[in-house]
Amino acid sequence: MKESNYFSLCSALAALLMASLSSCAKVTVEPIEVKPIEINVNVRVTVERELDNFFGDLDAKEKTIAK
Repeated sequence: MKESNYFSLCSALAALLMASLSSCAKVTVEPIEVKPIEINVNVRVTVERELDNFFGDLDAKEKTIAK
C-alpha cells in the first residue's frame, strides 16, 4: 500500500512540476511599411554626347568646305 501512495505522490509532484514549467509564447508581427522609391535618371550625358556627334559632323563638313 505504501508503494502505491509513494507512486501516486511522485506522479502528482511530477505533473505539478511539468505544469509549472510550461510556458506560453506570444509573438506579434507588425506590418511592414512600404514607401515609394524616387529614381532620377540623368540622361544629360547621353544627350550631350549625341549633340557632340551631331555638331562634330557639321564641324568636319565646315573644315572641308573652308579648304
